[in-house]
Amino acid sequence: MNLLPERFNKEQILFGCDARLKLILAAMLLMMVLTHDGFFFPLAVAASGLLLCARMGVPSRILLVRFSEPAFIALVLIVLKSFCTGGIPFVAFSLLGLKITMYADGLREGLMIASRIIGSVTVIAVLSFSTPFTGIISALSWFRVPKGLIEISIFAYRYIFMLFEEATVIYNAQKNRLGYSNLRRGLSSFGILAGSLTLKSLEHSQNTALAMRQRGYDGTVPLARHKSFKPLEVAVSALLIILMGLLWIL
Repeated sequence: MNLLPERFNKEQILFGCDARLKLILAAMLLMMVLTHDGFFFPLAVAASGLLLCARMGVPSRILLVRFSEPAFIALVLIVLKSFCTGGIPFVAFSLLGLKITMYADGLREGLMIASRIIGSVTVIAVLSFSTPFTGIISALSWFRVPKGLIEISIFAYRYIFMLFEEATVIYNAQKNRLGYSNLRRGLSSFGILAGSLTLKSLEHSQNTALAMRQRGYDGTVPLARHKSFKPLEVAVSALLIILMGLLWIL
């Protein structure tokens, strides 16, 4: 449960803002980042987002974990675009008898895609760190997202962490019994762990369905009522969108 945004600084101003406005802002920023033809805007959004994460007290270790995968994907795209696409030679060298050429236009295209990836991930990271999961779900219901999708998201969010904790308990018990001392025992232990988790998930689903029926579940999960928009928050959000739009045009 270490990645829950609720554990970060609740006193920061973004945490108390309306989740619906934050979703609109995030959607607008994502559209601008993905459609901007250049490096400046996506990198400016990424830098601003990282500063906000630092201001919220997000540990650098969690930021590294959150950004490691998209950064790796961005690096692979830069390499592929630099060496496999383009027509303007930038650097040429020989390796094991093969002539390898890096193209300037391919490198530029790769860097542009990488900046869009990092900028988009930063927007989502700021949204997730500054908004409780219940707030996002409530906002999605206000936007008329299908109820089935919302209910599945609630159950998935709840049971991902429960199964993760159970997997950790089983793994530690196996490790204490030298279950991963060599490759053969490791594969056997991993198979037992996967089977146990499958049985646990089926057991939890049956128990949850029975408990919900006993409590009067009729196919609809009640959600929080929506509050009215605050004029100040709406005005600030509109101003931010206008400022970002001006930066996007530049």
